[in-house]
Amino acid sequence: MLPILPPITRFAPSPTGPLHLGHAYSALVAAERAGPDGTFLLRIEDIDQTRARPAWEAQIFDDLHWLGLSWPRPVMRQSDRLAQYRDALDHLWQGGLLYPCTCRRRDIDAALSAPQEGAPMHGPDGVIYPGTCRARAPRSGDMPKDAVLRLDMRAAVARTGPLRFRETGAGPDGQSGEIHLRPEDVIRATGDIILARRGMGTSYHLSVVVDDAAQGVTEVTRGADLFEATQIHVVLQALLGAATPDYLHHRLIRDDQGKRLAKRDDARSLATYRAAGATPQDIRRMVSL
Repeated sequence: MLPILPPITRFAPSPTGPLHLGHAYSALVAAERAGPDGTFLLRIEDIDQTRARPAWEAQIFDDLHWLGLSWPRPVMRQSDRLAQYRDALDHLWQGGLLYPCTCRRRDIDAALSAPQEGAPMHGPDGVIYPGTCRARAPRSGDMPKDAVLRLDMRAAVARTGPLRFRETGAGPDGQSGEIHLRPEDVIRATGDIILARRGMGTSYHLSVVVDDAAQGVTEVTRGADLFEATQIHVVLQALLGAATPDYLHHRLIRDDQGKRLAKRDDARSLATYRAAGATPQDIRRMVSL
């Protein structure tokens, strides 16, 4: 029997605005899932340097400490890991699974003006790309620099073997337990996603998979709105030889009108509640913990 390893969980916010009640809930759930014998990690997802601000990062540390959370230092920052993302991209490029894309948004909209009947228009990465550059773009030689690179999803799932993950929470429709992914469903639901953006050198999907693997994360806790993105991450884990962690997708914290909280909703920010005299126990009650 294999030994049961202590759990490793993480909270990975972007320093692009204030943490709100939804962030507090997600961080607290991740910390509780780690338990006294596991490790709760904080990771700063700052690949979008046009929006990331040191002041917001400092506020993240301050708010989480105020909630009573602690984590190992130093924290991982995505802006320090561009070389690792480049290595992952190069591995996929050498395998013929990436291609450069020169389409603009209006080109994609035009290609989708007469979509195939029954085909979804939107997936976990936004508008599903119609594959315009797939056949015409070069896939040999050196990987282009500072280019938009897409994953040929059909070629990718042909190499992965069975795709599955364990859901310890629940998806939007109550999905739980062992989730098996059918290749054709993955292709249809995601399309050829972007793995490297111009001026950024990576993407959320690539960096989160590379970082979770590097940190040995055993369970990813995040909102149910990211459930559909998990199929993308499972594909990338298989392609990159990374273990697939368990996933706990949790309920979303919403406002009085039922709308999901966003960073622009300063009225629900932790800093606002703190300034009004709230305690960490008050925050826990607000999110029903």
